[in-house]
Amino acid sequence: METQRLCPVCGDPIIGRVDKKFCSDQCRNSFNNKRYSSKGDLIKKINRVLKKNHSILEALNKSGKTKVARSKLLQEGFDFSYFTGIYETQKGGKYHLVYNQGYLKLSEELLLLIKWDQ
Repeated sequence: METQRLCPVCGDPIIGRVDKKFCSDQCRNSFNNKRYSSKGDLIKKINRVLKKNHSILEALNKSGKTKVARSKLLQEGFDFSYFTGIYETQKGGKYHLVYNQGYLKLSEELLLLIKWDQ
């Protein structure tokens, strides 16, 4: 006697191929959306912060090289914890990059914003 297979999402009987796991495309999509949504939350959060940081740098750096107060970036919502790379100069300066925008700490309160063209 064959046991009836049930859909793991809704509990309805599965009719069709032997290897079929869900009763419908809707249940399959619902299962996979739920399965992968929690894994991507951290990545989505980080990407949102990086995009915001990039937008702030781009808005404040129209000329390609601009000096700006650190407090101005903080006021706009810039998060100094998130960046995509670091470039260290021969003199020991460190540019923190957010995609193609970056900043160099000149003093405690003054930053040099640059557009990074490789």
